Amino acid sequence: MKRASLDDMLTGKESRYALVIGVAKRAREIADEFKEEGVITDEKPVLLAIDDFKNHKYNILEED
Repeated sequence: MKRASLDDMLTGKESRYALVIGVAKRAREIADEFKEEGVITDEKPVLLAIDDFKNHKYNILEED
């Protein structure tokens, strides 16, 4: 099982709650994309979303 460090994904002022919400929204987007395209995969959308945040493809934007 892949484990991602929160420190790798949290940079600056982001809260853990914001990260969880961001990952959940991204996982939903990935699942919807798979469904629209008819893609069948063994990879879980949540793990793909975590990788997106870990690799800094997506960032959390919070108000000041």
